[in-house]
Amino acid sequence: MTQLVTDPNIAGVDDIYERLIAMHDGRSVEESLKVSARLNLILINHIGDREVVAQAIALAAGRNQTVG
Repeated sequence: MTQLVTDPNIAGVDDIYERLIAMHDGRSVEESLKVSARLNLILINHIGDREVVAQAIALAAGRNQTVG
């Protein structure tokens, strides 16, 4: 079974965070929710592993407090 990687795994995380926040600039709450959902679906498709995605959903929902 593949496990969700929760340890830092990407360089330039601050830049990525800034891009993520900037993605919402000038958008309404509804537009922000839509663009976030679209990004999630794009990344889920890229991951391509249902178990890893399920682990990520559980972690994001607070059902699993294990992070890095």
